[in-house]
Amino acid sequence: MGPLLFLIYINDLEESVSGEVFKFADDTKIVRQVGDRVECDDMQRDLDIMVKWADRWQMEFIVDKCKVMHIGKKYAKFPYYMRGNVLKEVEVEKDLGVLISVDLKCSQQCVYACNKANKVMGMIRRTIRYREPPIMLSLYKTLVRPHVEYCSSSWNPFYKNDKEMIEKVQHRFTQELIRR
Repeated sequence: MGPLLFLIYINDLEESVSGEVFKFADDTKIVRQVGDRVECDDMQRDLDIMVKWADRWQMEFIVDKCKVMHIGKKYAKFPYYMRGNVLKEVEVEKDLGVLISVDLKCSQQCVYACNKANKVMGMIRRTIRYREPPIMLSLYKTLVRPHVEYCSSSWNPFYKNDKEMIEKVQHRFTQELIRR
């Protein structure tokens, strides 16, 4: 109920903003194409409008958590400000558990997911003594596989190296079962 009420409370946030605004719980994003100085000024105007809206409703954007990501190569990279502070420009950002990079490639997400899955497999290996196949399979499906499958439809790996990296997680697990 809390997140729903919050969304109702901030429902008018994007009324004066010319860019596209995406909201999820307390997370807000402005998306727009910026190719020249005029479009940069429009984006800065959108940020200023959002700051004024926050002041009017006695809310606050935590400027240290606000970031800028320039996606694409042909677009000019301009600095943006909130409350007089330059917003940090990032190459990779985690959004709802998925790493988004400026080149929109999923290699970093694959590395991140495989590292988490391998850590969980290591924890299973260290803590579980009774390693019968049905139990291990259940542990794999419950604890390991969600890390490599989480939101995979959005970051679906298409490079051979990324696919092999993910397949190694499953291969490592099946080798553990054979060795027992």
